[in-house]
Amino acid sequence: MAYWLIKSEPFKYSWEQFEKDKKTFWDGVRNYAARNNLRSMKKGDLAFFYHSNEGLEIVGIAKVVGEAYQDPTTTEEAWVAVDFSPYKKLKSPVSLARIKAEKRLSNMALIRLGRLSVQPVTEEEWAIVLQMAGEK
Repeated sequence: MAYWLIKSEPFKYSWEQFEKDKKTFWDGVRNYAARNNLRSMKKGDLAFFYHSNEGLEIVGIAKVVGEAYQDPTTTEEAWVAVDFSPYKKLKSPVSLARIKAEKRLSNMALIRLGRLSVQPVTEEEWAIVLQMAGEK
């Protein structure tokens, strides 16, 4: 299993809306690195759900339930979408400020590649963030 981080602006699509919907597709990605990350996702992979611009915190965990397919918002074959369902809301959200303050996370893509909307997360980073959220 691989780990990821996906970003959404809460005023556009919040964790709360995601939980109500029970499933969604991640579309509209128009960055090649983010697209490549979507293409690499496999069914069963987990992704941190990060509220960007507003909130700036990891609030939950999403599960990949459908692998990459043609993004329905465009006819350009270069772009893909992936299906997700909510897996778990974190006990305590983990803010960007806390992540930046944690020296063990200094190489995390969220810090190094802050603008990238779909990012890989290492197993070690995953475990540290879960610990920070009071999950383990």
